[in-house]
Amino acid sequence: MSDKKGKKRSAVADVVTREYTINLHKRIHGVGFKRRAPRAVKEIKKFAMKEMGTNDVRVTPLLNKHVWSKGVRNVPFRVRVRLARKRNEDEDAEEKLYTLVDHVPIDTTFKGLETVTVEADE
Repeated sequence: MSDKKGKKRSAVADVVTREYTINLHKRIHGVGFKRRAPRAVKEIKKFAMKEMGTNDVRVTPLLNKHVWSKGVRNVPFRVRVRLARKRNEDEDAEEKLYTLVDHVPIDTTFKGLETVTVEADE
């Protein structure tokens, strides 16, 4: 048996910002036309929850516009996002941290892009 029985990684410990490429195409495969863009936004939130370990995920209007840019049916196959885990300034909030999901514009191709930890500029 493991000695680390009751321990799990704490998301509260650090504020960090990373860039990811999310393959939306595989996440909305088989979804009906009128539900594709809303499901894509939900899948982005689910991805951010899993990667950053916070239940409070906020999507910027810029990312939402990008997902909806080709309409409800034709969601972009991939999207590059910046996930920023930040401290919640509201003192009566139940979560200590939240994740802000922002769009990172890509001018050429997604080939060769990897997950990158971004240095805090605040």
